[in-house]
Amino acid sequence: MIKKLAVILLSASLSTSVLAEEKTQADFDVYVAALKKEAIEKGYDQALIDQAFATAKFKKKVISADKNQPEVKETLETYLPKRVPQWKIDRARKLYKEHQDVLEKVAKEYGVQARFIVALWGLESNFGKIQGGHSVIASLVTLAFDGRRETMYKNQLWAALDILKEGHITLDKFKGSWAGAMGQTQFMPTSFNSYAVDYNGDGRKDIWTTEEDAFASIANYLKQEGWNDDLTWGRQVKLPEGFDNANILKRGTKTRGQWLEYWKNSERSLADWQALGVRKMDGSDLPNVDVTAAMVMPDDTNGRMYLAYDNYKALMHWNRSYYFATSVGYLSDRIGYPAIK
Repeated sequence: MIKKLAVILLSASLSTSVLAEEKTQADFDVYVAALKKEAIEKGYDQALIDQAFATAKFKKKVISADKNQPEVKETLETYLPKRVPQWKIDRARKLYKEHQDVLEKVAKEYGVQARFIVALWGLESNFGKIQGGHSVIASLVTLAFDGRRETMYKNQLWAALDILKEGHITLDKFKGSWAGAMGQTQFMPTSFNSYAVDYNGDGRKDIWTTEEDAFASIANYLKQEGWNDDLTWGRQVKLPEGFDNANILKRGTKTRGQWLEYWKNSERSLADWQALGVRKMDGSDLPNVDVTAAMVMPDDTNGRMYLAYDNYKALMHWNRSYYFATSVGYLSDRIGYPAIK
């Protein structure tokens, strides 16, 4: 009986899988028609809908890319050299100098150090060079049609229509990654609508071709998420033998709310961490300043440990990955103050 039940369940599972894989262009066309009707009900102009959805082709490669993202086993020791090679550090320093006037003006206005703006610019789009060539509308419609995260991608789609309606980009240039991330900042459409800035005052928030807008948009994002330019991001530290790692922030998929609760439980003053035996990597004392920090363990107890300051939370809001947030901090440090003066 148990064996028979297992066969039935397996058959049902396979049938569901086959049905999912058998979605056709005809199914897609029906789905698009329903989306267009919903867009009308939301108040979008018929001409905009017709133009935008004319680009909404069924992109099997987008679904394939979403389902088959690489799961390579990484540690920070292997990740950082690939994400932040010396050529990228050199390029970041060079471009900082080239854009120094506007970067430092933006930094002052938003209260976000320029080196972090450049680091995010470099890591997200290779300083604007790699923005993706997929139709944003086509990608978002395809991912919504796929169904696994339909609500999320439909919300992104409505936000994308808002961007077109407001004239920030023309449809033919509305390109991004296969997942819908856009421009030099690689904002998703909802992030664009929340954080993008028309810094040069030309009436468009142009994160695709206007560096000033991209820089200000990055800074605005961080500032709105609580950035404090009196602080840096964190520092790598050494732990004493037998350190209790109960309240260290570890890797794992958690909601934003759960992660912030873990942060709160881990947070201590630098004086408290000093008393617990935590030291700088060279063995010297932690800074004698009135600052709190949480302990972050991106890998395991044999890997790197970081004391992360409040600004780290803003980086984790941008991308809730310890590897990503740490790479931004690492590149910003390598850009460094002496290199930009």
